[in-house]
Amino acid sequence: MTEHVPTTCMRCAVGCGHVQRAVETGYGLDVVRGDAAHPVNQGLACQRGVSETADPDGEWLTRPLVRRDGELVPTTWETALERAAEGLGTALEGGSDRVAVLGSGQQTNEAAYALGKLARGGFGTRYYDANTTLCMASAVTAYYDAFGSDAPPPTYDDIPQAETHLVWGANPAAAHPVLFRWIRQSATEDDCELLVVDPIESETAEVADAHVAPDPGGDLELARAVLARLVETDRIDESFVADATTGFDTLRARLPDAESAAAAAGVSLDTVDRIAAALERDTLIYWGMGVNQSVDGTQTAAALIDLCLSTGNLGPGMGPFSLTGQANSMGTRVCSSKGTWPGHRPFDDPAHRAEVADEWGVPVETLPDDPGPGPVGILEAVEDEAVYAVATNPAVGMPDATRVRRRLEETFLVVQDAFHSETIEYADVVLPAATWGESEGTAMNMERTVSRVRAATETPPGVKTDLELIAELATRLAPGLLDRSPDPASIFDEFAGLTAGTLADCSGIDYDRLEDERAVRWPAPTREAVGGYRYYDDSATDGCEEAECENLESNGSERWSFPTPSGRANFSAGGGTGLPEPPDENYPLTLTTARQPDAYNTGVRTRDDGPPTARVSAGTAAALAAELEGPEDDRYGRITSRRASILARLEVDETIPDGVVWLPIHHPDVNDLTIPAVDPRSKEPNFKQCAVRLEAPTGSTAITLEEVTA
Repeated sequence: MTEHVPTTCMRCAVGCGHVQRAVETGYGLDVVRGDAAHPVNQGLACQRGVSETADPDGEWLTRPLVRRDGELVPTTWETALERAAEGLGTALEGGSDRVAVLGSGQQTNEAAYALGKLARGGFGTRYYDANTTLCMASAVTAYYDAFGSDAPPPTYDDIPQAETHLVWGANPAAAHPVLFRWIRQSATEDDCELLVVDPIESETAEVADAHVAPDPGGDLELARAVLARLVETDRIDESFVADATTGFDTLRARLPDAESAAAAAGVSLDTVDRIAAALERDTLIYWGMGVNQSVDGTQTAAALIDLCLSTGNLGPGMGPFSLTGQANSMGTRVCSSKGTWPGHRPFDDPAHRAEVADEWGVPVETLPDDPGPGPVGILEAVEDEAVYAVATNPAVGMPDATRVRRRLEETFLVVQDAFHSETIEYADVVLPAATWGESEGTAMNMERTVSRVRAATETPPGVKTDLELIAELATRLAPGLLDRSPDPASIFDEFAGLTAGTLADCSGIDYDRLEDERAVRWPAPTREAVGGYRYYDDSATDGCEEAECENLESNGSERWSFPTPSGRANFSAGGGTGLPEPPDENYPLTLTTARQPDAYNTGVRTRDDGPPTARVSAGTAAALAAELEGPEDDRYGRITSRRASILARLEVDETIPDGVVWLPIHHPDVNDLTIPAVDPRSKEPNFKQCAVRLEAPTGSTAITLEEVTA
């Protein structure tokens, strides 16, 4: 009988341990279940993570392909790799920035590190992104501004200790089921509660103690209204603010009055008071793509951090906890050389660049001195050049996707993926890659915990791992940079060594330790060290008498140390830009996009055929009811933005406000509609709101603004 292999689920960023067993004969997995020995989930597992690992939908890629006479045809590995190297190499002859590289939060740490090493150290390109800019960059920027470092201060250990769970612009019931189980369990304890801020009554909001529904794009105004109300009612933790922070007086002077900010957010002052009262207790604030994917994403994430700082909600059981999107998005942030060098080394620091160049054995001038413009800027820049896309689907996953596809059509495109995606239709070379049940390496979850990813089944003969393929191209394009047949453990050791002494120190972690402990949270500078709540030292109260502890706790400044110039946490400067494309007479509705519980990213592995389902209120549907095709319970219409028009099945849903159209992010048509505006600081796209109109399928009749608001 085949053995059970412990591994890490790569379905979302919770980082659950799984146990997998291969089929007795042939290729594939027979058993997938939660790993009771894994310290993160202790045997818990969600059904979608289990089922998709064992038997994902989608068309598997099993042979390398090259384009001949306009068609993709099977070929040998040698031919495919040589053709890929030739096209990328020809582009590089014109300059390092003539090649763009797009990675993914679906790769192992080892593959992400190797891809960044090839992109930055081999190609020397600025045009590289590891996908984190599409989901986490706004939270990252806000964390750096506030604390001088990336990644949440809290961990999963803090969830049971919290009294208030405030979920803002996130739907963990759909996106992170195991994490949500912990949140909901804690919230049902005596004197605890769950509050949800979301324009839509999501699956998470359905079970909350209170649901706050601001207008789409009203999150920043609402957060500022809450802070203003805390100021107006003297509920600021002045002691914590004075001891551990800086910048509050400046922010306080710039706050709007609470009532006007509440009105701008589309909520009542009583609603603002409800949130303000909840923050008087030990609070964890969780947020996700509803906050990050906005032109005001950095400012809104910062405003949520401000709420924690102003109320003293920092420390065990409290704090700002951004919910990571893709499974290994945290890992790519730490190791992929996208926005920082490995270990969160500052990208523009000459000393750190020199140390990385020395470790990689490349001239320091090869390494770019800025991280580049983010994926929207990258794909606006590439034209008649070359793109290497790994485990990502930009043809439908980027905003204004029609324009992106035109760009990809004009480039020499190498696509490396496990499944047939829309991006492959534009590829010149296709490199079939292993998925997570076939790969060796590590992953890093949203609470900074590193654990092993192990192969439970053999890789088919027509497939190679991401790490192998990156090394094959490096051998041809940057000889000596990577071993042709790299050992994942050695790659991890190289990465971990580069993090020594950094804020994301993983140098005390190796495969042997992960074998013994299953999972280790950074910072872990020694073999014995394991990270806990960040920036906070509770050793001062260890073993002290009650009165002595109270005295120590009252002098809280000595318990906090932030890697900022002042050593204190920073309040934000406030302010924002508002919706980049508000509704008007021609486009009177607001489109918002979100996740579905059982769908995956751009839907390559989980998508049903047919047009997407658009959820609208009864009032919105009634405005065009006579013109829609089909019976009342199965009607179709066209959703049109300034960039595209798509057919959708309309579903009346009372959880959707009037004037809003809800579409799933997972359908390939949806991002044809969205706007490519980005946050000016983080470069993260504004996926969540754009102006649309709803038309009959023929396009002959459209809903007017008056009909929507009547």
